[in-house]
Amino acid sequence: MKRVLLLGGVTEALAIARTLGPEHIYSLAGVGRVPTDLDCQVRVGGYGGAEGLAQFIRGEGIDLLLDATHPYAAQISQNAATAARLSGIACWALRRPAWQPQAGDDWRDVSDWAGLIEALKPFRRPLFTLGREPLQHLHEIPPEQFWTLRALDVYPGNERCEVIGARGPFLIEDERALFERRQIDVLISKNSGSTATEPKLEVARERGVPVIVLQRPVLPGVDREFGAVDDVLAALAKRNLTDE
Repeated sequence: MKRVLLLGGVTEALAIARTLGPEHIYSLAGVGRVPTDLDCQVRVGGYGGAEGLAQFIRGEGIDLLLDATHPYAAQISQNAATAARLSGIACWALRRPAWQPQAGDDWRDVSDWAGLIEALKPFRRPLFTLGREPLQHLHEIPPEQFWTLRALDVYPGNERCEVIGARGPFLIEDERALFERRQIDVLISKNSGSTATEPKLEVARERGVPVIVLQRPVLPGVDREFGAVDDVLAALAKRNLTDE
């Protein structure tokens, strides 16, 4: 019996998980919602690094590791590639294509938090869509700025920061209303490539709002890399690893 260990982290991972039978495992870190209607097994939690993941792979008799984590989860992807190599199995990865700037966009790439803060200096009303990371820096907000942070869940802000808990997909009408209500003058975003969160870029383009883009990390090489769910499913089907 062939077994797949699917590491989830993006919406597309769930689409793959829905095609897997009960012998396979869908693994989640536990940050988002945990599905309860899948035929495959669902595991929530970490592994203790590459060595721990390799031990799990060997103990469960996994034949293929499929990395469908977030494109910014570089450490998890590195652990996956290393664990697969240590275990002597193949590692495949689903990696969403990055967004590309369009006519009218004003994108400013930064590689780290220090570069982001420097790029942010001319602005007053930023909207952060980086997840929880900015929460560590609320004490650093300059007096002339008011930050709006959007994360999966609500967290405490302070007198110069509001934290909004919201999960995509986001509608463009709601994004327009948010930019208008908060008078956003700069958007800070990862380049996730997700259609569910792309409307914010359209609104920034409409309003002439610059976008500070946190560059994608370099991810490890794997045995096969895919850019779309259908390509993954076709490859799995050739190995008779899906129920469809």
